[in-house]
Amino acid sequence: MKVGMIFGNGVSGKGAKEVLEKMKYEVVMVDDKTGMPSDSAEDILDKVDIFIKSPGVPYTRLVNKAFEMKVEVIDEIELAYRYMKKLEMKTKIIAVTGSNGKTTVTSKITELLKKAGYKCEHAGNIGNSFGELICKNSELDYVVLELSSYQLENLKDFKADIAMVINLSPDHLSRYNSKEEYFDAKFNIGKNQTKKDIFIYNLNDKDSMKRLEKITGKKLGVTVKKVEKQTAQCYIENNKIMYRGKEFLEIEKLSLKGKHNLENVLFILCVAKNLGIDENIIREFLCSTKPLEHRMERFYEWKKVLFVNDSKGTNIDSTCFAIDAYDGAILICGGKEKGLPLEELVEKIRENISEVYLIGEMTERLKEALLLGGYPNKKIHITEDMENTVKSLREKLAENEDEKVVLLSPSTSSFDQFPNFETRGKVFKTLVKKYFEEGEEL
Repeated sequence: MKVGMIFGNGVSGKGAKEVLEKMKYEVVMVDDKTGMPSDSAEDILDKVDIFIKSPGVPYTRLVNKAFEMKVEVIDEIELAYRYMKKLEMKTKIIAVTGSNGKTTVTSKITELLKKAGYKCEHAGNIGNSFGELICKNSELDYVVLELSSYQLENLKDFKADIAMVINLSPDHLSRYNSKEEYFDAKFNIGKNQTKKDIFIYNLNDKDSMKRLEKITGKKLGVTVKKVEKQTAQCYIENNKIMYRGKEFLEIEKLSLKGKHNLENVLFILCVAKNLGIDENIIREFLCSTKPLEHRMERFYEWKKVLFVNDSKGTNIDSTCFAIDAYDGAILICGGKEKGLPLEELVEKIRENISEVYLIGEMTERLKEALLLGGYPNKKIHITEDMENTVKSLREKLAENEDEKVVLLSPSTSSFDQFPNFETRGKVFKTLVKKYFEEGEEL
């Protein structure tokens, strides 16, 4: 019997285990908390036929030793794809990545395909394991995969029928040696495509444009602007969404608001049109679908104060988008230190934010950067954690008579204080409702 070693017993690792068992492998689960310790696993690497590295696992001594010993190292996404092909499943793959917007695009494409009558589910970085999904659903028409850079690092045979990179901005620089290495990992999503496959890209994203020569699929560009000397499949003109030169829908009718969501809508529309979904179904969906929780979520109002939960703002670009949408807001910012450059964020805060409350590991570096960037010290509040922040705001806003927006958009991940961005957002919402209890839910 062949032996498969899985490193990491999380969602991805459990999915990989299910697939390997279906493929009749003996499974060795390595996890320093719930499985075989990684140092012990080194002793049996010579018996391993395939090594599955969970995406959150860094390139440790065990992983590097597997490479050195010529053991095939892949990720769960690659393994699940191979299993699909072995079973000759007819399911088509739509693969989504990007620094911002990928969860919205993934979930909304899934919703739209279901609305159009297709059997469709999403998986990957959106909470469900690709492996577990296909083990339980062999008759799906489509699977929509949200893929992080980590999940794209060790692809070999994987191929998407439709792939897309929504945008690129620096992130995860504690994992990668440079932003270029991170961007290259993202572009692995287009690996192995043929001219029968579709690759959708952002004409306004310079780092995507630099990498287009890597793509072998049929390339379709979208843009929130009309780009001269470029053929855009989908673009904006006179506050209208245009598709192949024809008016499709007025922007004001979209239920997903904001510049960032407009970009997302173009990718969703491009997929839907290329799958032949009825235009009336697409329009009705784009005018009625609801925003996702923790993404520019207007959830509470107290007196004239609006509270917005953008806990999914886990990198600089996403927070800059949120600041643009709420000029003059009070910003709650900070979290895990990822070593990202702060110049763009500091400029946005200086120009658009009335006050800033800093939490988490980033606090000292962000405060220093703000002061160096000319942001007044009196507008910077060090509150360390979410509860102190909300309590301080309650005291400050007690006599408020003006319209205000309190915006949580941390610009980084949550792992210094919370297990994930969802928990961070839920805690923020709970505390706001607790301390501003006479307000109204929206």
